[in-house]
Amino acid sequence: MNDFLYCKIEIFIPKPHLAPLQEALQRVDAGHIGNYDSCLSYSEVTGCWRPLAGSNPYIGTTNALSSEPELKVEVTCLRANVDVTVDAIKKAHPYETPVINVIPLYRTSF
Repeated sequence: MNDFLYCKIEIFIPKPHLAPLQEALQRVDAGHIGNYDSCLSYSEVTGCWRPLAGSNPYIGTTNALSSEPELKVEVTCLRANVDVTVDAIKKAHPYETPVINVIPLYRTSF
């Protein structure tokens, strides 16, 4: 695991929340690559979910299938900063339980 200096973080988030997410990532130096910062990529996707009893859904109603457009955002960060980055994402994220995937990167370029 020592070879994994960087991680790729995938975040699923509504489009209106992209700017606050970018600011949160910048504050923790995620997406800093060489002489650039705030480097991320995103693509439009459709999210599907069904809120269960006890949830407080951002969009949708309990026990009904919902789908909405959202963004899949990808950003790299140092493995040592993963916890700080995930905490920053959660503060900028409107979902009750955000979808945040952290994937170790063996190398960041070839």
